Amino acid sequence: MTAREVLALHCELAGLPRADWQPEIRAAIDLVGLADRADGRTGTYSKGMQQRLGLAVALLGRPNLVVLDEPTSALDPVGRQDVRRIIGALRDRGATVFLNSHLLTEVERVCDRVAIVDHGRVVSELTMAELGLERGVSVRVTGLDGVGRDLAARYGPTRVDGEWLHVDGIAETDVPALVGRLVAGGGAIHAVVPTHHSLEERFMALLGATSEPAVGDAADPAAGIEPAADGPADAAPPSTSDEARP
Repeated sequence: MTAREVLALHCELAGLPRADWQPEIRAAIDLVGLADRADGRTGTYSKGMQQRLGLAVALLGRPNLVVLDEPTSALDPVGRQDVRRIIGALRDRGATVFLNSHLLTEVERVCDRVAIVDHGRVVSELTMAELGLERGVSVRVTGLDGVGRDLAARYGPTRVDGEWLHVDGIAETDVPALVGRLVAGGGAIHAVVPTHHSLEERFMALLGATSEPAVGDAADPAAGIEPAADGPADAAPPSTSDEARP
């Protein structure tokens, strides 16, 4: 079958009026970038082209809800950018997009809201805006003979990586006090670097997979993540399995 034939079959399965088939097929093919291969046999398609065709099928009929499973798998950087553009266009027109992916950097770029799922149970849910507020500080300090972690722990969950102390959740106004406390304890400060959590770091913390647990941190196990970009407030709640809402 050709891509056009596959899409025509799905138009029929979706119950679309026959008069709408060709406009829907043309629009879907153009949007996913298959116009030059629309009449080629799908058996000759690369994995990336098959991904594009599957995305085109999902777009037929202008659905209000689109569920995508690893849509950027096997795509090159240009293809991944195209998928992000398509998802953005869907969201802008008011569609809800549930995106399932283990490529957490893609989730951060596409989704507005995220839920981390472990064995079918949501163990954490947050917006990407909230993730951006999860800030901390990393301090490179020497001369404390192992007591630096205890000195810093009063300001937030703390972990040690060589000469670096990483303090999560510390208020910006408390950073000078932290540095002063470390200096008063005999430490020499070499660098102070503001930090913020990535989605991958949050995910790994929930998995309990950090190399050294932070003081005061309790990590819940998490084994799967699903993301989604969604649409208007009255749309079905998105999941950016992380899920996203404009």
